[in-house]
Amino acid sequence: MFFHAGLILAVIVVTFAVAKYFKLSVELSMLLAAIVAGIVHAGGAIPVRHLVEGSFTYLDVCLIFITATFFMNLLKESGGVAFMVRRIVTTFHKRRLLCLFFLTLVMLVPGALTGAGAATVLTVGTLVGTVLAYMGISENRVAAIIFVCAAMSAAAPPVNLWAMMAAAGSNMPYVGFFLPLLVLTVSGALFAMFFLGGKGKTVELEKALKELPTPHEKMNWLRVGIPFVVLIGLIMAGRIWPYSMPTVGLPLMFVIASISAIILSPKKLQILRIATDTIHSLIPLVGIMIVVGILIQIMALSGARGLISLGVVTLPMWVLFSTLFLILPISEGLLQYAVAPLLGVPLILLFNMKGMNPIIALAAMAVMWPIGDILPPTAVVGRATVMELKFKGHYYKDFLKTALIPMGFVLLITTLFLILSNELSFFVGG
Repeated sequence: MFFHAGLILAVIVVTFAVAKYFKLSVELSMLLAAIVAGIVHAGGAIPVRHLVEGSFTYLDVCLIFITATFFMNLLKESGGVAFMVRRIVTTFHKRRLLCLFFLTLVMLVPGALTGAGAATVLTVGTLVGTVLAYMGISENRVAAIIFVCAAMSAAAPPVNLWAMMAAAGSNMPYVGFFLPLLVLTVSGALFAMFFLGGKGKTVELEKALKELPTPHEKMNWLRVGIPFVVLIGLIMAGRIWPYSMPTVGLPLMFVIASISAIILSPKKLQILRIATDTIHSLIPLVGIMIVVGILIQIMALSGARGLISLGVVTLPMWVLFSTLFLILPISEGLLQYAVAPLLGVPLILLFNMKGMNPIIALAAMAVMWPIGDILPPTAVVGRATVMELKFKGHYYKDFLKTALIPMGFVLLITTLFLILSNELSFFVGG
């Protein structure tokens, strides 16, 4: 049994490495590794049923970030995002710290709603980056700020894909994560913003406003705010009236909020084009979610997943506490969201068995993972950041090196949350 599971695991690793050597994408490499492993396990036959079943494992998660990204793109196209940034700059351009604070909050919104840091970079990254540049912040620091804030936005509640996937794999409801995730991500984003951008000058208002897009003249806070009120109201209604409010589900909530955004838009939106662009931009994310489900299904079928789980749960706790802050970001750089069910599930089961608070522990790990989105070979958010900002410096010597201290701060506080999970149970009411 152990030999067979080890053989399948070796087949997956070798196939993935060979596929990457031939420069296949991460998604295709993982799919090929899953198919080859399935063929070896089945003795030469292709396990079609398990490939199909695995591809639907995270259908609900895919629906969430498709509808959430569509919602954010509608706000961007209607001019709502540009309106918010311009108003913040206009109102607080003489109060540097307040301006940085509100820009941080704006950075957290897109990823918090979509679960993807790239959505933050593509939606508000350039706008916020322009303002920061006119506050006298260097190009290296601007890029590092945008990345760390984007990583924290991806981990911020209500949608944290790593926590959702790991919770689903361990039969744990995605409940109680809001406050610990909020504390960790807001702390990390604010530290990055003020540590890297705290020193400088006030905004050069006229130059900044010339660079920022001009929203429609009829755009106002009411048109921007009502869609968010609708969304938050639907989310809170299920908690306030749990026995009266029908189960709507996050995808439908985002659709309803999107309808309100369309109705309130001051200009006519090309809905079909926006929807098409949304799906096109999310193909890599949807693709990796599908192949992650397939890979996990094949690993569970063959026993390889159980072998990894056994290896994890037999490690001494001091080893885990002293290495997770490196293991989790590096694994994210290698496999993206696949690491949540692959490593997250056995770790949560282990921590629960050891008497630790599993919600606090998973929340801490779910904030560590997106830090790895700056690391090769995938570096999804890191690459999106340098491309969107047209960063001219060296990726490692300038961009990554500048982001190290804020990243280290995030990893430090998440490790402390992990170690002190029981003492911090009040965050989930336990």
